Amino acid sequence: MSLTRTLTLLVTSTVLLIALIASTWSYIESNHELEELFDAELAQSTRIVQGLVRHLVDTQAIEQLPATLSETLTLPLDPAVELDLEADEDEILPGGVGHKYEKKLAFEVWTPEREPLLDTLNSDDNLGLAPGYSWAESRGHRWRTFTLQDPETGFWIRTAQREDIRGELSQELALGNVLPLILALPLLLVAVIVAVQLGFRPLARLEKPIRHMAPERIHPLDDRQAPKEVAGLVQAVNTLLRRLDLALERERRFSADAAHELRTPLAALRLNLERACTEHPELSQDLIQSVDRMVHLVEQMLLLNRVDSGIDFVPTRNNLSAILEQSVADVAPLALKKQIDPVLEDNTHQAMVQCHSALINTLMRSLLANAIQYSPRNTVILTRLVAEGDGYSISVCDQGPGIDAGERERALSRFVRLDQRQGGGAGLGLAIARRIAELHGGHLVLSDRPDGGSGLCVRVWLPTSYRCEQRRR
Repeated sequence: MSLTRTLTLLVTSTVLLIALIASTWSYIESNHELEELFDAELAQSTRIVQGLVRHLVDTQAIEQLPATLSETLTLPLDPAVELDLEADEDEILPGGVGHKYEKKLAFEVWTPEREPLLDTLNSDDNLGLAPGYSWAESRGHRWRTFTLQDPETGFWIRTAQREDIRGELSQELALGNVLPLILALPLLLVAVIVAVQLGFRPLARLEKPIRHMAPERIHPLDDRQAPKEVAGLVQAVNTLLRRLDLALERERRFSADAAHELRTPLAALRLNLERACTEHPELSQDLIQSVDRMVHLVEQMLLLNRVDSGIDFVPTRNNLSAILEQSVADVAPLALKKQIDPVLEDNTHQAMVQCHSALINTLMRSLLANAIQYSPRNTVILTRLVAEGDGYSISVCDQGPGIDAGERERALSRFVRLDQRQGGGAGLGLAIARRIAELHGGHLVLSDRPDGGSGLCVRVWLPTSYRCEQRRR
């Protein structure tokens, strides 16, 4: 898992957890505070009725109290008008005489002897009246009640409020407090993801030059773009890159110097052996072949060093068809000596590509010479050039023993010869060919013959136009 994804998941999970805890806490606290507010309003309503009762007791006879209280505290409804008090719409009564929620409030008044004067609750629990808050059941609903006894008149007064209306209002108000946080949460998560992506953008800029850095073009990273948190890591990487560049340079210089120094003594040794051949030819022939193999190895090492370093690599527009014709002509004498027929199939005729013509010729001669070396007598080596995608595909197919699929990648490595009994090479031909293809932005693969016969096909793909970034890859 990437660091960006890990940090994004951690931050978003933390934000979601904190938001969930905050929302739950806010919802619970809002409900609790609203319940306390409703209880306070219930007690306040009871005290207002207490004041009304105290005033009526001083101004009216006891027989008039029930009618006056009923007229004052009950909901004025026209019996001729049918009204659904449970519906949510049209909460204001016709004519503006009140609100339907008044029906969800109830009042009870008793004399000091606990005789009922007003009862809109109809709970039938006047026995055992006690001051304070309580719960009552009436008309299929649960009611929250507050009861007190007036110390001056001795009258008992109770106000009740339906529990469902309290819960409905509490939930609506609590959700009103939590809803903005819930709505803002997706935007917050998007902001976190974008912030993490932007925060890691400097690391992506540091990664890009490393990904496209070629072994022959190693250079330190620009530590001015590095965040402070990874500045030490960038400096350590730069130190490692400098050491690696020095080590590769020493290796390339050693290979080139060693190859150059070996050419002269090997040439002198061969001349001395040729002179000795005139006197003892049976003893010198094997030695001359061994020297020739060493000379060939030195030449290949020099070529590989030049290819790896990219010396004088300036691609120009060339006719790939002409290069292939010249390469087949160059190896024709070697093929005819072994009675092998080199065939070229080219339906493009004018395959124009940007390439280094000498290196492509070296690539083709290496592939053709390798095919001739492992092909039996009286066989055909077929070279085919076809257009493919935004480039051209070159295939060289022989009728030799072939290479097992599991060994093909190893066969492309340097100094690897799968069959030591055949040929006198050093195992650099395929490695050089693949490196030349990569230098042009192409690739080289080994495969079976398309007709299913025995042998090996080497396929090289080269792009039509060369780009600098191809070489860096």
